[in-house]
Parts: sequence; structure tokens; C-alpha cells
Amino acid sequence: MKRLAGGILLLGAIAAGLLLAGGRIINRSRTKALGATRLVSVLPLSDDGEMCQWKPASSESSLFEALEQQRTGPADLGDISKRRPIRTIHDPNSAFSAVAVDPIHNEVVMTDENLFSIMVYDRLENTPPTARMSEPKRLIRGASTDIEYQCSLYVDPKSGDIYAVNNDTLGKLVIFSRNAKGDTPPDRFINTPHTTFGVAVDEKSNELMLAIQDDAAIVTYAKTATGDDPPIRLLQGIHTGLADPHGLAVDSKRDLMYVSNWGSVNVHVAPPGGAKTGTHGRGGGQPNWPIGRNYAIPGSGTIGPPSITIYARDAKGDTAPIRKIEGPKTQLDWPTALAVNPNNGELYVANDPAHSILVFDADARGDVAPIRVLKGPKTLIRNPTGVYYDEKNDELWVANFGNHTATVYKPTASGDTPPLRVIRTGPADAPAPMMGNPNPVTWDSKRDELLVAN
Repeated sequence: MKRLAGGILLLGAIAAGLLLAGGRIINRSRTKALGATRLVSVLPLSDDGEMCQWKPASSESSLFEALEQQRTGPADLGDISKRRPIRTIHDPNSAFSAVAVDPIHNEVVMTDENLFSIMVYDRLENTPPTARMSEPKRLIRGASTDIEYQCSLYVDPKSGDIYAVNNDTLGKLVIFSRNAKGDTPPDRFINTPHTTFGVAVDEKSNELMLAIQDDAAIVTYAKTATGDDPPIRLLQGIHTGLADPHGLAVDSKRDLMYVSNWGSVNVHVAPPGGAKTGTHGRGGGQPNWPIGRNYAIPGSGTIGPPSITIYARDAKGDTAPIRKIEGPKTQLDWPTALAVNPNNGELYVANDPAHSILVFDADARGDVAPIRVLKGPKTLIRNPTGVYYDEKNDELWVANFGNHTATVYKPTASGDTPPLRVIRTGPADAPAPMMGNPNPVTWDSKRDELLVAN
């Protein structure tokens, strides 16, 4: 097995012949949760050979074509490293993982975790129901971009600069200017802890905050940090309530920080004598770097309920949250991205496997029901992993990893409400395998199914 860009799963000729013929693929959650996986979908495998390459919907020559890699000719079967697979299972369409609006330039920016792209559209783009897709105004993609598994996004409201987080295989937060396109290097980057997920920026203090999954930590950088600049603040410890943190949002008016937690955590203890505390060799000797999972106490791991924890924006050390939203009434189910309406303090939660957006009151705490739930087939919400409140235009955006769409609503929308507009990267009926960073693969001979853990 080999993992390639865009979540493409390749099986060699022998393995493919044994595992794929007449079977099905079972896809599990795309993001690791420290020992927990969850069934997402069961899809029939294609038996009609290799899938077609993605072609643009409009002109003969476009930005997509310019960035497509040319296919190679038949390989020499005598060299195993050059053999081509019998079949390839992958999604040829972009899959949105995060969304943010550039209010000055009236554009919306999305990260694509399937084909490793950043895509920029006009904010009012609306894909017709019969159209195959909408092409972006600008596309950032290629080996020079340092884009991999981008799970969250921030757009500078003044300059339009794009901040995008690489979660797993590449430990960098990359920053592009608003006009960047094609296979271009980032203008700036910050080397970040392993498994960085959520990002939020407080413009008043000029600070950038990141949620770190494996280390159950929040690190804060100066917004202008670059390269190996260390964090200026660290929130980590058993009293913080952080447990596989994902989403991150800042309410600058109330000076609060919100964090969504999936619930898995273990106890990290700093080594004596000031030894390196980074993960995978990163951050050794740097101040405010989280204690890495290599210093987790064996057997200390626990899996608790999902939660939203709320802190003072500048919380640091082993500080307990001011309050917590947690319990069965909350409907929280692997809450991923978060957004805050600064005008009324309402909190929007992308509830990934439940296919819903939950809205909580500004002062919610404990086991409390959301004040609104946006969910249902008419909403087109499917595995939402990104949510964004556009204050200037009073709109709520959702990035749906499960159906190639970004959808937009009034922030007061609830129930099974259709979106105001839809941006689609593929046909409306195109399946979304949702393979992201696939690792172990096994074959269930009884059910004749292929299982892929992500």
C-alpha cells in the first residue's frame, strides 16, 4: 500500500487482484482520534477499471489543465517500483475541509483536503443544479505549495492573506498572499507541532492560536511569526479539559477562546532535566512548546464525551476552563470546526458525523440543548468539517467534506432549510469516498469487503 496526494489509495497488482475483485470499500473517519475510529460509509468498489482524470467543465484550456500532471506510458513490469496498479480507488473531485470569507474582496476561500488545494471563488458564486461544477477564480496547488491535509483556514480581513493549517504529514502553517495561484511557494510559513488542527486569530492582540490534537494543547504565536519562531504561550495539562482538540474560535469582543474536543486524551509529563519535549523531533528546546506524545504515560489514556471548553483568550499553563458544554442534550458528536457571531455571541459548531450545525447561546454551559439545529436532506449538509460566520454579509458558510459542496445560509437558519447558495466541485450525484490519509488496509473474507482506516 502507498499513500499519495489527495487520499489516493494504490494497491499493487497482486494485492489488488486478491482484495478488490467484486468487493466493497468501507471508509472510516478521515481524522485519527487517538485509538478511536468510526464507520462513515460503505461504498461499492468500481470494477470497470481505472477512473477517468478530472477535466474542467468549461474551456479547453484552464487553470486545472495547466496544473494536471501528464500521465506516463506503460511501465516496465520487470521493475516493481514502476509497475502501475490494476485499479485505483480515489475521489477525482475536490473535497472542501474549511471555509473563510475575504470581506474586502468579496471572495470565499476553501481548503481541499482531497486533492491538496486552496480554492478561491467569488462570494456570490452559485453552481446551477445541472452544472457539473464551478471553477474557482484562483487555485493554489502543487509540490511547491507545501499543502497537505489542510484542515483549517484563516483569511486576514485587511490584506486577504490566506493562513492554512497542515494537520498531519507536513508540520507547517503556510501563508499565501491574496493573489497567489498555481504551484507557488508560500510567502511565509511557521513550523508547528505535529497534528495541528484548528486555527484562530485575534486581530486586537495580533496573536494566532492553534489547537494541537495529540498533545491536547493550545499554542499561541505572534501573528507575524515565521519559520522556527517559538510560541509565545502554551495551554496544556490535566486541568485544562483539552481532549483531542480540533476546532478553535475567538470572541474578540468578550475576550474568550472556544475549543471543540473529541474526548480522547492521555497524561503528558515533562521529562526531568529539561530534555526535549517536542513531538517527532519538533520543538526541542523551544519555549512554550507542548509536551509531546512521546512523553505520555503508558496506560493513562481515556476516552470521554465530546465537549466545547471555554477559556479566557490569554489562558496559559494548566488552567481549567471557565465553563464547558458537554452531555447528551448537547448533541455533540465529534464537533470539528467552530465559529462565533461577535454581535450576539452565538457559537456555531460543525457536527461532523451527525451531518448538522449546532448553535449554542453565548452563555451556554453544562448539559444544555442547542438553541437551533440546522440539519436535514434539504440543507445539503454532509459531514461538515468547516463553518464560518461572515459578519459583514451576515451569512453562515459550511464546508461539507461528504458531498463536494460549500453551502451558505442565513445565520438564523434552523431545521431542514435549503441553502441560499451552493458551490460544488463535482456532479451533484458524485459519491464522496472521504478517504483522507488512509493507513492500514485489510480484507474481510466473510463479507468480501475491503476496510480502510483513515
